[in-house]
Amino acid sequence: MKIEFEHRQAAHCENGVTAGLLRYYGIDLSEPMVFGTGSGIFFSHMVFIRVNEMAVTSFRVWPGVIFKRVTKRFGVSIKWRKFRDPDKAMQALDSLLARGIPVGMLVGVFNLPYFPKEYRFHFNAHNITVIGKEGDKYLISDPVTENVESLTYDELKKVRFAKGTVPPKGRMYYVTSMPEKFDLKSAIIKGIRKTANDMINIPLPMFGVKGIRYLAGKMREWPSKLGDRSAVMNLGQVIRMLEEIGTGGAGFRFIYAAFLQESARVLQLPVLDELSVEMTGAGDRWREFAWQASRCFKNRDNGEITYDMLADILLDIAAREERVFRQLGQLKFT
Repeated sequence: MKIEFEHRQAAHCENGVTAGLLRYYGIDLSEPMVFGTGSGIFFSHMVFIRVNEMAVTSFRVWPGVIFKRVTKRFGVSIKWRKFRDPDKAMQALDSLLARGIPVGMLVGVFNLPYFPKEYRFHFNAHNITVIGKEGDKYLISDPVTENVESLTYDELKKVRFAKGTVPPKGRMYYVTSMPEKFDLKSAIIKGIRKTANDMINIPLPMFGVKGIRYLAGKMREWPSKLGDRSAVMNLGQVIRMLEEIGTGGAGFRFIYAAFLQESARVLQLPVLDELSVEMTGAGDRWREFAWQASRCFKNRDNGEITYDMLADILLDIAAREERVFRQLGQLKFT
């Protein structure tokens, strides 16, 4: 049993799964359009959530939020489920597949056998779509792979109930009904307004543009407060979140720039093209930060790169992103 589901690669797993499920039901959106209408771009440096005893830095919204926002803005009804019993979770999946329903789900990366070993780490918010079952093997459309993959019953059950930080608990989601028509312009406008508000107006210091400045301040203090070894480990944590998890900070900025460019055509607003260029510039600076931070982390800079210098790059990024999102928040849509 295999559902006639078109597998496409994507830069980021949740964008790809969302786009794939909507496309299966007749709404064909680009990955940037999914990301933008889902208000996926964000920033947070969360000292209250820790991985390996270090703060988590994120460059996008919480996993699952993009899918929920996109489907809501296009009038698509969805169902989310989580489970305590792994066998019941698998039975529920089998029931949906038997009805020809593709199923998105969150899984842990560490035990995914088709991932190269160097890319397996304890990250429990990877999105895949299960698109069929042949014997004991489930057919997997994973947006980060070139071809459709497969997992055995036991392999899929294991990654669905991975242990560690924010375990997936068998979470799965699927479409239950589709609208007769949808309003792309309205979804774009709502997506832009929500993003601009979240990046500029959340009062807590660790979120949005404030969060980038917050990280810069923390980074300046790491050597004196934590010592050299812990400072380097915390820098490595930021680099990994920036370059290895999802598309990384720069990648998300480039995707959002593509969304603004595409939206400029849909809304007939040339200013969005200009802001797209500025967002690309912010992405370039994130890439520069990652490169310089990596040199510092690997001790390949001959002592030239300091934490103060890296913090200064972050402040420049914050200023660039603040300009973009303030202008987006002030746009008048007709």
